[in-house]
Amino acid sequence: MARTTIADLAAKKRAGEKWVMLTCYDHVTASVFEDTGVPVLLVGDSAANNFLGEENTIPVTTDELIPLARAVVRGNTTALVVADLPFGSYETGVSDALATGIRFFKEAKVQAVKLEGGKKVVPQIEALIAAGIPVMGHLGLTPQSVHALGGFKVQGRGDDGQRIKEDARALQKAGVFALVLELVPASLGREIAEELSIPIIGIGAGNGCDAQVLVWTDLMGLTPKPPKFARKYLDLRSIMISAVESFTADVKSGEFPSPNETFE
Repeated sequence: MARTTIADLAAKKRAGEKWVMLTCYDHVTASVFEDTGVPVLLVGDSAANNFLGEENTIPVTTDELIPLARAVVRGNTTALVVADLPFGSYETGVSDALATGIRFFKEAKVQAVKLEGGKKVVPQIEALIAAGIPVMGHLGLTPQSVHALGGFKVQGRGDDGQRIKEDARALQKAGVFALVLELVPASLGREIAEELSIPIIGIGAGNGCDAQVLVWTDLMGLTPKPPKFARKYLDLRSIMISAVESFTADVKSGEFPSPNETFE
């Protein structure tokens, strides 16, 4: 089975076929997701707080994300792998954005990159696309701007919805192949998905979007306090705790290792 392409995603939009994207940060999890047929994996800057123990996404660096992205690409041969450009790696201008995007393409071998922001990052987006690097946009709650936004709050209510619409139009015109909308009213998510010709990927943006993305640790129930917009499809945290407790008990009782796990 061939790797998903941006043309495949555009075709799903035209056909009205919904799809999913999951975050992913390692080789083993990427291989599991290949078995499920997930078409798009995001090596998100969310690795900062979901994988590296940071408070938010801001501290993670390009040097930290590239090995994770490389592992995901190696672990999954069918998904389109998108890497986040981390905070500080593109805001300063076109040259830095290009340098970062090229590093992810050459060193991690991802097939696309994602960056946050509206009209202000159009020059960076156009330069990346001109260099042959597909770009996914991100509007609404942009976690790299959490301090400027005053925290993790719903965006796009009232008159602010018009600003997000204008930014979405600008990103489509700049050439992004898809757009993440995070933490916006469901009505706004639906309106943008209906107006734009590119796929709109929702996360806390209602079911009117063309696709949905979740952080995989939220989906699997590993996150102690997942956000409201996430649904826990498995209580993997409890399952893992139970397994470790059973292993510990077997070691203490001498039942592990048994003859089946021992060599003569």
